[in-house]
Amino acid sequence: MIVGAFLLAGAPIKENNVIHQYKNNGYAIIMDVNSGSVHVADDVVYDAVAVLTEETGGADGQVSLTDELAGRVKERLSLEYGYEESDIEDALSDIRELIDREELFTGDLYHDYVIDFKKRSTVVKALCLHVAHDCNLACRYCFAGEGEYHGRRALMSFEVGRKALDFLIANSGRRRHLEVDFFGGEPLMNWDVVRQLVEYGRSQEALHDKQFRFTLTTNGVLLNDEIMEFCNREMSNVVLSLDGRKEVNDRMRPFRNGKGSYDYIVPKFLKFAESRGQSNYYVRGTFTHNNLDFSEDVLHLADLGFEQISVEPVVADPKEPYAILPEDIPRILEEYDRLAVEYIKRKKEGRGFRFFHFMIDLKQGPCVAKRLAGCGSGTEYLAVTPWGDLYPCHQFVGREDYCLGDVDRGIIHTELRDRFKMCNVYAKEKCRSCFARFYCSGGCAANALNYDGSITGAYDIGCEMQKKRIECAIMIQAALADGE
Repeated sequence: MIVGAFLLAGAPIKENNVIHQYKNNGYAIIMDVNSGSVHVADDVVYDAVAVLTEETGGADGQVSLTDELAGRVKERLSLEYGYEESDIEDALSDIRELIDREELFTGDLYHDYVIDFKKRSTVVKALCLHVAHDCNLACRYCFAGEGEYHGRRALMSFEVGRKALDFLIANSGRRRHLEVDFFGGEPLMNWDVVRQLVEYGRSQEALHDKQFRFTLTTNGVLLNDEIMEFCNREMSNVVLSLDGRKEVNDRMRPFRNGKGSYDYIVPKFLKFAESRGQSNYYVRGTFTHNNLDFSEDVLHLADLGFEQISVEPVVADPKEPYAILPEDIPRILEEYDRLAVEYIKRKKEGRGFRFFHFMIDLKQGPCVAKRLAGCGSGTEYLAVTPWGDLYPCHQFVGREDYCLGDVDRGIIHTELRDRFKMCNVYAKEKCRSCFARFYCSGGCAANALNYDGSITGAYDIGCEMQKKRIECAIMIQAALADGE
């Protein structure tokens, strides 16, 4: 029997056999990858769907459960699995009902939708402003080369930032809500300009019928009461960089003199989180080969009192001693499973927290275009350097062949922008057979370029982790619903 079901609205997911099945923490889960329906089943239904999938050869589209096909499935379930005839009949009845409701073995509705992506007019809805190519920490894994992005140290002037906001307004079309993230290096090293740009943005909202959503990412070194108060008034979200346990954080996030930053940062972050009512922020950490037991860091942050947590895998050259390697993947997947079980336990005990990668909405999801095309880097989302150059996102900054233009002239290299327009899940060969592609929207273009040589490639290590996180997130939903 089907013991639970979720329907992910507006979220088509597809793989060659259109079904993804897995068991986790005692739950047997069936995902119909085209409709987005998720079902928690008993063993008979679970195995019947697996047999039916095999019998139809992974048909890429709807399956009709004919009497002849049902007969073959019955025979196999009886001979190979030893199920009773009455249980098999009940299971097939449930499956037939789900097929009729288009919640199982459904067809692909959106393959042709992406063909017109390149023809779409492009509006810019978000900017990452690199207000400081400089930093007061010396994080060992920093992809930005201690904030310099392998270039020169620089702070964005108010004039460049103003032009960036003007560019965003002028290129946002009818979109009213616009997003601006203050980024670095360390943006608080250029705090006066951050404050001035927020004030300028607010002054333009009524004039252009726009509304800015400002966010900030900081290492916390320069946080003070004045900055916290301003952020609480003006910043919709703040990302606080902290890796977890003291020894883990201080190993990878020292000051330039080599001294660890944990003791200096943590009291400020705790005060900041409380001042924001434990919402609209994330403590964001990075785990590496050195702390594959990263669930301990997540739980450490929760035990400190943080309720909004994100801990991400490092992305680094495999030659680096802290890089995550393919042989680390089994341990990492086990760690996500372990964290998921503890996550459920704490939620049920009334001391839960939010872990970014376990947050999944199975009833309402982003629009189809978002799930097809991903983050919008290079099209809807751009990064701006201190001197005003435009790049597809912060991870491309410093790669001159990916410079799209600047805030004075706008997008000059439209052919490069068009390449990013077509950077969708159907254009990525490895995504076509992946059950998770519309949950991750095809992954990160920069990581794909760095590790697969193309923005339409895939970062295999990242893919394995993302699939496990999605499986855990869905299992968590089942477990929490089961406890209601």
